[in-house]
Amino acid sequence: MATDLSILLEDPNLSETHKTIARKVQRGERISFDEGVFLYEKGELAYVGALANHVRERKNGDKTFFNRNFHIEPTNLCVYDCKFCSYSRLIKQRSDADAWAFSMEEMLEMVYKYDGQPVTEVHIVGGVLPQYDLPFYLEFFRKIKEHRPELHVKALTPVEYHYIFKKAKVSYEEGMKMVKEAGCDSMPGGGAEIFHPEIRVQIAADKCDADQWLRIHEIWHELGMRSNATMLYGHIERYEHRVDHMERLRQLQDKTGGFQTFIPLKFRNQDNQMSHVPESTAVEDLRNYAISRIYLDNFDHIKTYWPMIGRTTAQLALAFGVDDLDGTIDDTTKIYSMAGSEEQNPVLTTQQLVDMIRKVGRKPIERDTLYNEVQDFTDVVFEEDKAFRGYMELPVINN
Repeated sequence: MATDLSILLEDPNLSETHKTIARKVQRGERISFDEGVFLYEKGELAYVGALANHVRERKNGDKTFFNRNFHIEPTNLCVYDCKFCSYSRLIKQRSDADAWAFSMEEMLEMVYKYDGQPVTEVHIVGGVLPQYDLPFYLEFFRKIKEHRPELHVKALTPVEYHYIFKKAKVSYEEGMKMVKEAGCDSMPGGGAEIFHPEIRVQIAADKCDADQWLRIHEIWHELGMRSNATMLYGHIERYEHRVDHMERLRQLQDKTGGFQTFIPLKFRNQDNQMSHVPESTAVEDLRNYAISRIYLDNFDHIKTYWPMIGRTTAQLALAFGVDDLDGTIDDTTKIYSMAGSEEQNPVLTTQQLVDMIRKVGRKPIERDTLYNEVQDFTDVVFEEDKAFRGYMELPVINN
């Protein structure tokens, strides 16, 4: 049952606009664009937190989800020059010590390494490089499925698809159908950054624009498939740009219903071209999660990536609209560790993750990629020297 907002509505210090928004949330009604901006400008942390927790509990109760997967990043070499990116290296930097480009055989070996382990998903995303073209990825997806048919393949963002479809001279419609037939099961949410052209042209001018990003997801949804969505926040954008971003996602979700979860991604300023831009505070991070939960009323889930914001803030976020805590992580994913994430050694056992969730009064639920519940860990007792040991040490990553 959702948190009761009646006490909040009795607060004599709240303005009429605050109360109007709270009543809308209480009734399950949609707030407007201007009200979204108002929440960013005038919404105190406790206020937006109460509203967001109400929505979170109405949709998911005390359940907090995580899944077990592994991550393959084919390369960090990239033809694009995003100003916020600490992860990628331009093609001319391929000789750098921290640059890599794996062969298909090397990536398949990464898949084989998890044989016999109960992972449910492989997450594939990386830089954009000419040799990683449409035929390459179609073959890679097929080989994964031939080896392990039940493994869910969540792969590539619209940034990657836009590039490889253009190179292959196929339409988005043709390309996405080929990708589905090759064995890709869902799409991650990356590459969205900030949709508004005023900001996008400054931070990621040379890759696919907002309309292209949204159209590729729309086509994927029309094929009966699911995907995620992200927003990179806390850099040079203004509050209205965040709301504009979420409004575009909300409109597409109204149309297709194909998005599963929204993941706000905190901008980190280490070793990139925007290092002069200060990072957002933990309070602003929590406010952003909360307002995202309130505004995106047609999204079932809001996820936090705990290595990026740290374990403590991630726990707090579970009271500010978040219901997915990602998973136990190993450092095979460099996208955030290279950007200066809070967790420089991002490893949690399943027991540690479950304990994090339990300690704030939530129910830890293992899910698969499509949010089917695999196991309720609320009452599981972990014993180091029994069968759970292998389970506990299994790394998973999810975006």
